[in-house]
Amino acid sequence: MSPFEHGEVFVLDDGGEVDLDLGNYERFLDIKLTRDNNITTGKIYQAVIDKERRGDYLGKTVQVVPHVTDAIQEWIERVAMIPVDGMPGPADVCVIELGGTIGDIESMPFIEALGQFSYRVGSSNFCLIHVSLVPVLNVVGEQKTKPTQHSVRGLRGLGLTPNILACRSTLPLDENVKMKISQFCHVPAENIITLYDVPNIWRIPLLLRDQKAHEAILRVLNLQGSTREPSLKEWTSRADICDMLHIPVRIAMVGKYTGLTDSYLSVIKALLHASVACFKKLVVDWVPACDLEDEMEKENPDAYKVAWKLLKGADGILVPGGFGDRGVQGKILAAKYARENRVPFLGICLGMQIAVIEFARSILGLLDANSTEFDANTKNPCVIFMPEGSKTHMGGTMRLGSRRTYFQVMECKSAKLCGNRSFIDERHRHRYEVNPDMVSRLEDAGLSFTGKDETGQRMEIVELPNHPYYIGVQFHPEFKSRPGKPSALFLGLISAACGQLDALLQGHKVPTGIGNGIQIQKVNVYQNGNVAKFAKIASDGIYSNCNGAH
Repeated sequence: MSPFEHGEVFVLDDGGEVDLDLGNYERFLDIKLTRDNNITTGKIYQAVIDKERRGDYLGKTVQVVPHVTDAIQEWIERVAMIPVDGMPGPADVCVIELGGTIGDIESMPFIEALGQFSYRVGSSNFCLIHVSLVPVLNVVGEQKTKPTQHSVRGLRGLGLTPNILACRSTLPLDENVKMKISQFCHVPAENIITLYDVPNIWRIPLLLRDQKAHEAILRVLNLQGSTREPSLKEWTSRADICDMLHIPVRIAMVGKYTGLTDSYLSVIKALLHASVACFKKLVVDWVPACDLEDEMEKENPDAYKVAWKLLKGADGILVPGGFGDRGVQGKILAAKYARENRVPFLGICLGMQIAVIEFARSILGLLDANSTEFDANTKNPCVIFMPEGSKTHMGGTMRLGSRRTYFQVMECKSAKLCGNRSFIDERHRHRYEVNPDMVSRLEDAGLSFTGKDETGQRMEIVELPNHPYYIGVQFHPEFKSRPGKPSALFLGLISAACGQLDALLQGHKVPTGIGNGIQIQKVNVYQNGNVAKFAKIASDGIYSNCNGAH
């Protein structure tokens, strides 16, 4: 999937490559999904063709209805029985997202399948929430309901009737607008939810709760008697704190796809989780890697100056993963600047590889050191193609999914940040790796490979011991970061950028997540220009200031 077309490619524990929506589900629900939780047209067609080849249809003509629609329903029912929350047994409710827009030809088989499914399982076992846009005409400030009316009419014409309307808008829906939608769309007013713009995304569940969206869903599914009120104290606390933070921490993101920030969505979320845990307001400065290169100084001096100004003004530098040689030299220059100027640095996947290349060039004097991905004929290959990879087929042939990393040194920063455990499990997505034949030379020069795989031949974590924070990882720690449970290595980067790393490594006075029971004695939060001192109360996520006001 091209990041420019799809945004981020999210990787699951089982190696499934999916779109960023499943990443949102994992973060919000704190669950682990599988590749089967991602249903695509290609997967369904492949399953139908395989059945036909086996003779399952006994020579009948294979058609969209019933064969493709039946395959979709079978897939949904099969996957709904797979637990994803760590608890035994299937879940009580399965959430299905039917993506796309009403009327799109791509989603037609899925709409027909769900129409059949809703009829088959019965109205009390199927709740349809339809998301629609209610635009505002800026000239007069009027909220227009026609798009929603047409959308619902189109949905009904395809055999699906919405039980609940989730209306996206910039401001809360006026009461008369809500009544108009109810009248023309035949949906009870109490089942019309307004999803207006909020300061941060963590307020969305609170917005839904305040409008009793959960009660509307439970009414449709006839589950009122078997549930409890949502417990969102910790979540509310986190959302409140996120809104109050004013002291900035600036992170320079040196990447290739900076024109589409969704390409690095999980990285941004992981930085946000860590910055909130450190009580700092995250500011991401997007630095196109190409703009740091010497050629750009001649071609576009202004862009060159802006890029270097952002890099030099950052509290920390992050180089995320990527493929291809465009912008690689700029990433190497960013890693060099961080190393020489002792700026906190985190390199992920390709970011780790370019850190190794830069070290080999600058410290070992191997000026032609490179990756075989960028120069197949380099005499000093610091990064090489993995032996088990495929050079002829691109799809699904990388080292994908959860793999175990064993710490080689327990006194290193990465091991301490991870709780002094002997190993960690993280998700991977790469075709190239650090050349094991060059490891001894690099380590003799001062680079430390603190994490390796079970064979000891594949480098997973690299550090500079005499640097405040200079870490590269072959895996993608951002995929497992959660609100309230930030990734350890991202937390280390933000802490180092804020000057709090030593306290974090000592294990006190800096949180590793809201609501985890760690006592924070004095935390300054700037609010309305004043400094309010907050103290953590137990582990329930509630904060009180010195005057006792919550």
